[in-house]
Amino acid sequence: MCAGFFSRFVRQKPHIVESPPPPSLVHGPGMQIPEYKNKPYFIVASVEMGNTTTKCILTGVNLETGMSYVINKTVSMSRDIRPPKPGETIFGATLDGTELTREAVTELVRDTLLRCHRDAHLDILKELDFVVRSTGVVAEMESPDQVGDFVISLANGCLIAGVPPRKMTPPMSKENQPEKLQPFSFADKVVFVGAVAGVIPPVGSTGVEMVANEMEGELAMAGIKEGAKWTPVDFRNPCISIDFGTTLDGRITSDVSPDAPNPFAKTVGNFCGLAGAIPDAIVRGTGLVHERTGTALDVFGEKSIAGGLFFGGNRKVVDDLVKRCHEHIDIRIVPPERNRFGRVPVNAKLAMESGIAMIGCDCGVNSSELDELVAIGAEIHKKYPLSTLNEVVDRVCAGMALRLVDVAISQNLVPPNSSIGFTGRAAISGRKPEYILEGITARNLYDNPVDHVVFVDDGLARGAALMGRCMNSLGKPRNPIGGVRGGPCIMSRRIKIGK
Repeated sequence: MCAGFFSRFVRQKPHIVESPPPPSLVHGPGMQIPEYKNKPYFIVASVEMGNTTTKCILTGVNLETGMSYVINKTVSMSRDIRPPKPGETIFGATLDGTELTREAVTELVRDTLLRCHRDAHLDILKELDFVVRSTGVVAEMESPDQVGDFVISLANGCLIAGVPPRKMTPPMSKENQPEKLQPFSFADKVVFVGAVAGVIPPVGSTGVEMVANEMEGELAMAGIKEGAKWTPVDFRNPCISIDFGTTLDGRITSDVSPDAPNPFAKTVGNFCGLAGAIPDAIVRGTGLVHERTGTALDVFGEKSIAGGLFFGGNRKVVDDLVKRCHEHIDIRIVPPERNRFGRVPVNAKLAMESGIAMIGCDCGVNSSELDELVAIGAEIHKKYPLSTLNEVVDRVCAGMALRLVDVAISQNLVPPNSSIGFTGRAAISGRKPEYILEGITARNLYDNPVDHVVFVDDGLARGAALMGRCMNSLGKPRNPIGGVRGGPCIMSRRIKIGK
């Protein structure tokens, strides 16, 4: 009885997957898979330019086990991209106003890709198997379809770095794949229909995307599914995937009946708007970072901190500051008349007509009240220690995550057999995972919440590796990604449909 009484006050530790994987599996800088030359590894480069960072992350998938490892990570700040040269056309900007041209993006991608491979002692032409490109820089674009121009710039950077075009597109047949992959490929038995990690992407009847960062949400969902393989959490459909980068993206997937002819889940919800941009605004008010391009990352880093208690000041003071911040944060179903939410281009009317719950996060109307958060940040820095600022940021971000979950609950999109996954700096750094898990526990969604919630580092990169596997039909039936929670692999059903 006593044990049961005290267990209610013992905080459960959230499942957090961080790169690199467990030390017993890696060693030293650079290439962190010592047996990769003797074992069948599928090497994928994820090239992603976001509003805050530009990354090239190399992952290696052990095709015998289906587990992914981070080989190397090269990260630069997107604000450091070279300025436009005379004659170049500015086609967009990051959230902080950093102007972008196709030539500058191409050069940045090229340099990042080359440096990542050089540091890992990998040959792009001989050892790299696949490249996936994505971008989170969508806030200053006029419509979702303009993202295509940006992706072309990313592709050009990869080509100039020496990546052959065949390593960026699905193979036509199993015979077109490298010999080392063929024994693990199902390309002769199934057809890639666009489903990644067992989920069909949401597309309206006109074929128009509903949110500008659709691909980013797809990769984040896939990456969380892959990262969860390092934990006891069975993170398969139905699931909620939330990426808290500078901008918000993610998906909600449906359950799938074992008797249904189509084994893939549907996308029934999308996330869009602002995420890390909100704590960034609070931190900019302190004067500790650049007033236009500074981020919370510059002050607090991106690592998780587990356990411990807050000793930075009065908890009531923190709660009041958090409440004041949330008075300016708008989280709800995006109204059909909006074509932007949190400065991200959306087609909310199409989403509503298609039965997709588009859940957005904004600050005012299209970030019109970010200056109010800057003022609150200035007040915190003037009156309280840095630990109070840290606690406020963690509590604000956790509150945002829980409000997003609340909207999903209100739409009946969180069934008892679902799981919830988070990635992105504004959800997995500091003590945010601990606070988010506490909030989900308080909502009584699951009998044992820790088995339904997971936090994954580098979700986009992990998702890129998984997308590469899906495009090449490199499934692992004994360690499945697709299918439903607690259910079998869907490969046999896919083969049956193909026949």
